[in-house]
Amino acid sequence: MSVPDPGKPQETSLVVVAAALVDRDGRLLVQQRPEGLSMAGLWEFPGGKLEPGETPEQALIRELGEELAIDVDHACLAPACFASDMLGNRHLLLLLFVCRKWRGTPVAQHASALRWVRPVELHGLDMPPADKPLIGLLEALI
Repeated sequence: MSVPDPGKPQETSLVVVAAALVDRDGRLLVQQRPEGLSMAGLWEFPGGKLEPGETPEQALIRELGEELAIDVDHACLAPACFASDMLGNRHLLLLLFVCRKWRGTPVAQHASALRWVRPVELHGLDMPPADKPLIGLLEALI
């Protein structure tokens, strides 16, 4: 068992959920992070942080409503893969779900822009480091 070093800042975990929304043409929705946020201008899958007491599915349903003004049923979220990365002194665990059914038309509520892309096109987008390993997995899944 390792003992924490009291002179070293302790890492904290950050659990984030995201959705690979897939339309009828097999395209994925990505959103651009707005100015004023860390990693501004990068393209990412919609989603966000878990709030205390939320399951990943509850958090994702809430985030998709807040970010895109769409409604998603729990049954329409399929766990797909995850990514693990360091974000400063925090450990980021990104849980990615695939969703093919929702109610409403996605509208950028907080993002600078939305874009529907083919999975292979994700390679050409500037994305956060934690999202990049997910691209190949999505190409195989979609």
